[in-house]
Amino acid sequence: MGAARGLLVVYTGTGKGKTTAALGLLFRGWAQGWRMCVIQFIKHEAGRWSEVRTAQELGIEWIKSGDGFTWLSRDLDRTAERARSAWQLAREKIASGRYHLVLLDEFTYPLYYGWLSADAVVQWLRSNRPLHTHVIITGRHAPPALVELADLVTEMKEVKHPYSQGIAAQPGIDY
Repeated sequence: MGAARGLLVVYTGTGKGKTTAALGLLFRGWAQGWRMCVIQFIKHEAGRWSEVRTAQELGIEWIKSGDGFTWLSRDLDRTAERARSAWQLAREKIASGRYHLVLLDEFTYPLYYGWLSADAVVQWLRSNRPLHTHVIITGRHAPPALVELADLVTEMKEVKHPYSQGIAAQPGIDY
């Protein structure tokens, strides 16, 4: 299907740029004519951020499954169930073999919060990911088992951030 061997890529850490790095791979794949899917696990399903609009204009399948920032959730049980449903959908997309690349954005959070078993996720990826399919995972606190399984892991480290200087999020940079 195009990739000699699909990679499992993890962008993690406390620094900014995890999703941005993943989008760089996504847009490179688009230029290669790849079929791709993005599933966001935390961002609100009604969000229309710049990257969502751009990807949709390019014909990239984009699914937002979250209900917003988890620390603002009024019903964490519902938030957790949404993440479990999104993981079921992600498994279907990955296992289908139809995609060159599947991006699981903010996927480490359901693992970190215990909504999904990191060991079960790693075992599923090890056993079910088609050899040609690249899977990109983003989010803080990547569990050690996922880091071990991954072919590429980059940890983003925050050195300085505009928010800590009183600079608000900006269009084109943050969304």
